[in-house]
Amino acid sequence: MLRLNKPKTATLIFSSGKMVCTGAKSEAEVYRAVKSIMKLLKKHGMPIKGEPIVKIQNIVASANLRAEVDLEKAAFLLENSMYEPEQFPGLIYRMTEPRVVLLIFSSGKCVCTGAKKEKEVEIAVNKVYQKLKELEVLY
Repeated sequence: MLRLNKPKTATLIFSSGKMVCTGAKSEAEVYRAVKSIMKLLKKHGMPIKGEPIVKIQNIVASANLRAEVDLEKAAFLLENSMYEPEQFPGLIYRMTEPRVVLLIFSSGKCVCTGAKKEKEVEIAVNKVYQKLKELEVLY
């Protein structure tokens, strides 16, 4: 495992040449981290063939809807949602477009997972906000 301070990331490097980088706060930081790692590897005599191919697999982001959410009502009205407060305090909403999963809490805070681009997170959060507003479950 290789940890960088700028940008603050942790990267697993495999003998196959593949890497898994976590902790970046933006897509731009991912590219900066990979560039820094490539420089470090070259500096330490590692043979590098060609340019790295970066593929973002999963973005995890948090958001605040700035309103409280009636999760019971939302779970009843929202398709593809699951809410079992005895198991987990948030509503799990599987969105089809963009294809992400949102964890929505009664406080209005939410976590978006599964996005491959930052723009997908923005679209998903705006979409769920509008949907919850339409369903009149925001207070």
